[in-house]
Amino acid sequence: MVNDIIADSITRIRNASMRRLEHTNLYYAKIVVSILAVFKAKGFIKDYRVNDKNGKQNITVLLGYDENGKSLISELKRISKPGRRIYKSRDELKRFKNGYGTIVVSTSKGVIANDEAYKNNVGGEALCSIW
Repeated sequence: MVNDIIADSITRIRNASMRRLEHTNLYYAKIVVSILAVFKAKGFIKDYRVNDKNGKQNITVLLGYDENGKSLISELKRISKPGRRIYKSRDELKRFKNGYGTIVVSTSKGVIANDEAYKNNVGGEALCSIW
């Protein structure tokens, strides 16, 4: 049993990206699907799909690479952990890595990217960062 499903998913994506794999499989959770939707919207992954086999769901993530074979993901980190939650206000979410990176934030408006949270004037729990 996995205690932190978000950290497990991030680690699986990071490891598959370093090994230059085409895809990887993750455990299913609604929060993971929301995070993957942000990754896809920002162009860090190609696509993802939820599979249902014998009543058990999992997620297949198709990783993206540029024309030179370099991964689109340079760094992927978990910020807020089960033992220590990290909350950010609207002003702390303005820019990350000079606009090249994204912080995924869980807000009252759902799981969104930091630039959307800044526009919507909300803060929340910083789940992970990617660039």
